[in-house]
Formats: sequence, structure tokens, C-alpha cells
Amino acid sequence: MNNNTDTDRISTISPSYDPWDPIVSLREFGRHVLTSVEMTVTNLCNMRCEHCAVGDSLVMKEPEQIPLSLMLKALDEVEHLRTISITGGEPTFRRQTVDEKIVPLLKYAKERGIRTQINSNLTLDYERYEKLLPYLDVMHISFNYTDETDFHEVGFARSGHSVKPEVAFKMYDKMIENTKRLSEAGMFISAETMINYRTFDKLPEIHKMIVEMGCRRHEVHPMYAADFAEGLPVLSLEDMRMAIHSLLDQRDQDLWMLFGTLPFFACNSSEEDAKLLRRLRQEPNVTVRNDPDGRNRVNVNMFTGDVYVTDFAAIPAFGNINKGKLDDIFGKWLNGHPLNQKVNCHCDYASCCGPNLLVADMYYKDIDFKSRKAIIS
Repeated sequence: MNNNTDTDRISTISPSYDPWDPIVSLREFGRHVLTSVEMTVTNLCNMRCEHCAVGDSLVMKEPEQIPLSLMLKALDEVEHLRTISITGGEPTFRRQTVDEKIVPLLKYAKERGIRTQINSNLTLDYERYEKLLPYLDVMHISFNYTDETDFHEVGFARSGHSVKPEVAFKMYDKMIENTKRLSEAGMFISAETMINYRTFDKLPEIHKMIVEMGCRRHEVHPMYAADFAEGLPVLSLEDMRMAIHSLLDQRDQDLWMLFGTLPFFACNSSEEDAKLLRRLRQEPNVTVRNDPDGRNRVNVNMFTGDVYVTDFAAIPAFGNINKGKLDDIFGKWLNGHPLNQKVNCHCDYASCCGPNLLVADMYYKDIDFKSRKAIIS
């Protein structure tokens, strides 16, 4: 086992240190290296959210997983591993998955000095999450609601059958209760809100609820209509900018706000974009994270061992941990895959690693980002 002993690898996660951001390792090594591995541990989920990126992968029954020992060996071979993320589906859907996969992975990471995150909806019994308290660094939840009715409409929009309101309302209450209780117990909970046609004019209200639940961070990411969510309305850039300004006007400045996958860049000629980016740089406790997917992170499917650039597999697998080391697989993606070559740019002045593939495809289809430079203002 490789043991991480560098000081920065055990630094407190904060606005000044976000180990998931690829800009951190890019500046350290002078190039992108694999520092983060995400693992899909289940395709089961008790919800069917309309915006779910992996909705097409969700199932009612799933096959056996690859041996945990194989996954641990693959992680052990990653030279510069700093973070792991566990996702699904709902990772805690089965208690067996919690006990036999999630807790051992978290223990491994803790022993190696690696930061950890789990993506969960927190709607199940508290005991499942309590087991994670000694080991987990970040509990990431989606929170796009102002009340239980929103939760019912959004959370079961793609269920394929009618879900009674009282069932959804009970889950909503459990999520709120678990979030508060886990926060009080010391868990770092990061609540993510999607900017979309439902939420763009409700962000301050949603933010207030996130503060009241005791969350340590509010993440805000635009929703891109892709894969499972491809039929949803696309928000205009103007509405997105307006929504972010409105949120910044009314937010609690003591809470860390993290924005990610924004479609606004320092190399854009738009003065409105420049104004927003200046504000984001100057606001206290506000950070903008570069997209890790394909830059310092890959996703491993724990049923097949296949390696993807992201957990929603719009891009086919480009490797398998049964057939090669993750560092080597990542190197082939980084240096040879044609899709990566389209967006693999970097501007140190703007602390920018370029657009992710969804952003480039949706808003900048014919733009060559490699030929552009930041407009200093």
C-alpha cells in the first residue's frame, strides 16, 4: 500500500484547499495526473429524479460485483491518489453494500490519507449513515427543493408509476432529519443544487434551507440536459447568470459556496460573463471548481471493472481494471482520446482547466478553446 504523508494531503478541506479540483494537482505536477477515482457501487435507487445523470443505468436487480480486493489493488496502484468518491444509484440502498463495500473502501482511504466523498439522498434509516461517521470526509447530497411537494415532483418524475404524496413526504422529512442529525454529529455535508428551469428563481430560498440543516457547504452546478435528463428545458445563459447573482446577493456569507461546471469563461468576450467571474473571485467563501472528470478523475464501474470518464456513460469505456493499471488507462485517455483533445486546455491566470464536454457541446459547439486566451480586466 502506498501511504500518503505529504502535508497537503491531510489539510483541512476548505475554500483554500479542495483536493477534488484538478487545478491543485495540475499546478503541483505541471500536468494533469490521476489523483481521484470515483466508483459506482450500485445501480439501485429508491428515487427516480428527473435530472438524474445516471437514470438510464438504474435497475431493479443487479448482478454480482467485481471482488473488492481487485478494486483495492487498482486503487493501491494509483501513484498520486488524493481522493475517492462513491456513487450510484443510492450507495446505501442495500445494507450489505454499506458493510461489505463502502465501509471497507472508506477504511482503506482513511489508512492511506485519502479524502473521501459519498453521493447519497439521505432518505434511508440513520443507522446506515452513522456507520460512515468515523471515516467519511464529505457526504454529498442533492437538494433542489423548497418543500415536500417539490421533492415529490422532482424526485419521482421518472419513476414510471405513481408514487403517493405521503410516501414522498415521509422520505423528505427523513432526509431533512438525517441531514440535521448527521451535521450535529460532525459530518461534513455538502448540499448540491442544480440550476435548472425549476430552481433558477428559487436559489436563495433553497440556500436558506441548506443553512438551516447545518450543511457545511452549498454546491451549485448548472444542469445540463443530457442522457436521462436530455428532454428537460435548457436554461439560457442570461437566466443562469441572473440566478447566480441573485443567490450571491442573498446568501449566508459564512457558508462555503462552491460553483462547478459553469459555462462562463475568462476567455469569453461577454462583459456580463466577465462581471460575474470577477464577482465570484472577490466574494468571501466562494470557490469555482474545475470539472474533475477526465482531468484528474475517472469512474470505475464495480460490476464490470470498466473505466469511464464520468459515472454517466455517454462516452464509452476506455479501459478495464482487469486489463491494466488506472494510471496507464488515464494516460491513454489524456494523451490520445480525441474527445479529450477538444477541451484539454488550461489558463493559469484564470485558474481554469477549460470546459467540460457537456458545456462545450451545449453552449460552445464550434469554439476552439485551445486558441483562446483570458481577457484581463
